[in-house]
Amino acid sequence: MIPDAAITTDIIVGFPGETEEDFRETMRVAELSRFAASFTFQYSKRPGTPAAELPNQLPKEVVQERYERLLAKVNDIAWRENQAQIGKTFELLVATNEGRKDAATNRMSGRARDNRLVHFEVPALAEVPRPGDIVTVRVTEAAPYHLLADATSEPGGYLLRRTIAGDAWDRTQAASCGVPAGESSSSSGKVSLGLPAIRAK
Repeated sequence: MIPDAAITTDIIVGFPGETEEDFRETMRVAELSRFAASFTFQYSKRPGTPAAELPNQLPKEVVQERYERLLAKVNDIAWRENQAQIGKTFELLVATNEGRKDAATNRMSGRARDNRLVHFEVPALAEVPRPGDIVTVRVTEAAPYHLLADATSEPGGYLLRRTIAGDAWDRTQAASCGVPAGESSSSSGKVSLGLPAIRAK
C-alpha cells in the first residue's frame, strides 16, 4: 500500500525468561522486516513492576551480549536501507535544532515525509530556508541514522517552497528581537525595545 514507507520499531532485549531461541527469532524478524530504524533497549528491573518479580531474570552479561549482537544487526540494516536512498529526491520540512553539527558542517536539517532525518547543504546564491519551509533535495550520502544531501548544480537538486510556517518562525524571531509580531523597525522609523508604551491619561 505504501511502498516507500519507512517503518521503525522498539525492541527490548533480555526480558525475563527470554531464551537464546527467542532472541534468534527477534534477530530473524529484524532481518526480514528491514526496519528503517530500530530503537533498542536492554531490559532492566524496575522496582514495583510485575516484570521485576518474574522468575528467570537474565544475567547482565547475557543481556549485554545479546544487545550488542542486535544493535550491530539493526544498525547494518538501517545503513543498507539508507544507502538505497542515495540518488533519490526527498521533500523535507526544515527543522531547527535537529542537526547537532549543522553549524560546523555548514548544513541545515529537515525531516522527510517518512520521518528520515536529512542534513542538507544550501547551494551558493540560493535562498536560505527557514524552519517550517519545505525544501526538495537529492540524497548524496547515507549513514545508519541520517541522510546527507550535498549541494548540487543538477536541475531539481535543490528547490525551496516558502510556507506560512516559515512566516510564523520569522515572526517569533522578530518578537524575540524586541519587535512585536506584525511590526517591523522600518515601518515606523523607530526601534522598539519590546517594552510597553506609557501613555498619558
